[in-house]
Amino acid sequence: MSCGVVLVMGRKLINSICRHFPGAEVSDPWGGGHDAWKVGGKMFACIGAVTPGVSVKTDSIETAEMLIDVGVGEKAPYFHRSWILLPFETPDEELRYRLRQSYQIVRAGLTKKEQAKLDPLD
Repeated sequence: MSCGVVLVMGRKLINSICRHFPGAEVSDPWGGGHDAWKVGGKMFACIGAVTPGVSVKTDSIETAEMLIDVGVGEKAPYFHRSWILLPFETPDEELRYRLRQSYQIVRAGLTKKEQAKLDPLD
């Protein structure tokens, strides 16, 4: 499979997963082809314009370092150390799990009022 096909398929898969989270919205805040997924105005996933992967939030710097050490992800460029970059080749189950975790972490950090506006997460 060519690199271009992996990029398109990876982006499509990630976007199809993220769009099903309650209140999730996508934008391109910096221009140039980024897909920044947010809930309540706070980002939980970002597909870069060039780097083949998606950056997701973890619950701590220690968790991010552990996931990097065991090879699940890489250091996410331009993001806080609690974020990791998951390559597009990440297995489906792991990708879905990490996206959901990131969404839940960010959602839990919203105000109670913002959280109340969102449908429950299945």
